[in-house]
Amino acid sequence: MFSGSYRQGDVAILLKPRVEITQVDVATKEALIQSGAKHYSEMISPESLPSSQYLDLFHQSWQRNGDRMASDLLLLAALIAENKQGPITLVSLARAGTPVGVILKRLISGVFNRETYHYSVSIIRDRGIDDVAMDHILSQGHQDQSIVFIDGWTGKGVITRELKDSIALYNFSRGKRIDKSLWVLADLAGVAAQSATQEDYLIPSSILNATVSGLISRSILDEKIGTEDFHGCLYYREFESADVSLPFADDLTERAINSLGENKGARLDRIKTAAKTCVDGNATLKRNDLVEQVMRDVMHEYAVSDINHIKPGIGEATRVLLRREPGFLLIAEGEINQDVQHMVVLAEEKGIPVKTRADLGPYQAIAIIKNLKKDMNNA
Repeated sequence: MFSGSYRQGDVAILLKPRVEITQVDVATKEALIQSGAKHYSEMISPESLPSSQYLDLFHQSWQRNGDRMASDLLLLAALIAENKQGPITLVSLARAGTPVGVILKRLISGVFNRETYHYSVSIIRDRGIDDVAMDHILSQGHQDQSIVFIDGWTGKGVITRELKDSIALYNFSRGKRIDKSLWVLADLAGVAAQSATQEDYLIPSSILNATVSGLISRSILDEKIGTEDFHGCLYYREFESADVSLPFADDLTERAINSLGENKGARLDRIKTAAKTCVDGNATLKRNDLVEQVMRDVMHEYAVSDINHIKPGIGEATRVLLRREPGFLLIAEGEINQDVQHMVVLAEEKGIPVKTRADLGPYQAIAIIKNLKKDMNNA
């Protein structure tokens, strides 16, 4: 069973490791995506290890925000345990959801004493979830009602909608009744079914790529993926010496358990009570309206013609800086805080302009992907 660099009991990663994929540089990939010649899932760019300065910022964020992330993981675990009866089958969305799912699996089984399984599957914008992976999960005897989809955060809600649409089609085609909801640590967009918070804070695992996600790449869906294959990925064995996937998961699990203290029962009762009142429907609707307004304002103010070129929130903006062709980075006006400092460093290393805006709504940062068509027309 493929588990990346995690322990076998932590997760079954339902991706097909590949070795023959031709990798393209970021600029070429971006040009092919924006020209419509290829979908982003058909290509992948080489990953590299971060600079020592950037890696220091990761470790600082881990130490600074580790307790908060652990607390949010414990609350999310309680939410799942309170809302689901019987065995629980976590299905994390690779790869940002993978480390979250690993820790949740440990907490739900170890703290809440529930029978828990964890799979990580591919979902791709405009292509949907990996049906072959979902078929495999159900073939293992897991019931429809046991499945809980997991991710790290929402940005503007694109993947949440993709999940709902593709699971609706899957249910229809297979005669199933799988819950289409997404459960996340931070629901910035106000679209998740359940979340521990709606605040845009720096989730440490969002800073790195493969080396905090089991050494797997993002998922790949090209012409070499057969109809019976899982979506593909690369396994970065060459990065093993720099891998923090297991130490990170072990540390966050330990922090979450230690936060219960000696009076574990009373602390768990408080967490369960918080879980029952966690979601405020009116607040979620207001958040969704606010996000849509911010997207409209940013598109108008910065002449962005494609909403897919706007990547809001610390997690999404960081990923643009790491693997796309950003035009510029937007951060909130004022002193640069510790949660966005790593993005400023990345922008400086890559020569990407950093701009400030008085109001970013619920976000601390927004990355704008460069419009290559516009640049060519202005050349």
